[in-house]
Amino acid sequence: MAYWLLKTEPSTYSFSDLLREKKATWDGVSNNLALKHIRLMKKGDLAFIYHSGDEKSVVGVAEVVSNPYPDPKQRDEKLAVVDLKPKESLKTPVPLASVKAKKEFAQFELVRMPRLSVMPVSPEHWKTLVAMSK
Repeated sequence: MAYWLLKTEPSTYSFSDLLREKKATWDGVSNNLALKHIRLMKKGDLAFIYHSGDEKSVVGVAEVVSNPYPDPKQRDEKLAVVDLKPKESLKTPVPLASVKAKKEFAQFELVRMPRLSVMPVSPEHWKTLVAMSK
């Protein structure tokens, strides 16, 4: 199993929307590196959902429930999507400022490449972020 972080603007699509809908296709990604990461996802992987914009916090956990496939809404075969279902809201959202304050996150993509919308999360970073949310 691999771990990921998926960024979304909550005014466009929030973790609350995912909880309400119970399943969603994660689409709208066009950055080449982010698409590469989507293509590496596998059914059963877990992903943090990160609210960008004013919130700038990790707010929930979702499970990848499909392997990647071409975006059915687009004609471009390189645009890939995965399906997600919500697992849980974090008890306490983890703000970006708290992540940046920890030395162990200096090489984390969320800190190094803050505009990237899909990124891997190491098992160590996953455990630390989960601990920070409790």
